[in-house]
Amino acid sequence: MLDRWIEGELQQVLEDNGVGTIAFTPLAQGLLTSKYLNGIPSDSRAAGPSAALDESGITPEVQRKIRALNQLAVTRGQSLAQLALQWTLREGKVTSALIGASRISQIEENIACLSHPAFSSEELDRIDTILKTESEV
Repeated sequence: MLDRWIEGELQQVLEDNGVGTIAFTPLAQGLLTSKYLNGIPSDSRAAGPSAALDESGITPEVQRKIRALNQLAVTRGQSLAQLALQWTLREGKVTSALIGASRISQIEENIACLSHPAFSSEELDRIDTILKTESEV
């Protein structure tokens, strides 16, 4: 959700050629979970020596986006992670999402995204608005 580069021409080329897509880190290294809603926890990946996620990547704009997405998730009766995964899988072009779960409970929560109703066009519009950068608004 936070890095939408694949939505350009690549998804259409893959679809035209009957090739599936695997989403790598659809939860943005944990940003699209509840873990970072109130800042950077001291025991988090971003607070440690992670090459994939550090504090500089968690800008006020990113925090604004994840909080707004979380509010939408709550209105849908789901977690932020479930919303992010359901959005990733929404069009059927992504055939697999690598969730990187470290506990069975995370797998169970993530799979539950499949039991929520499809997004309405209004919800998709709201997500697009949330995900726009400040310079696009």
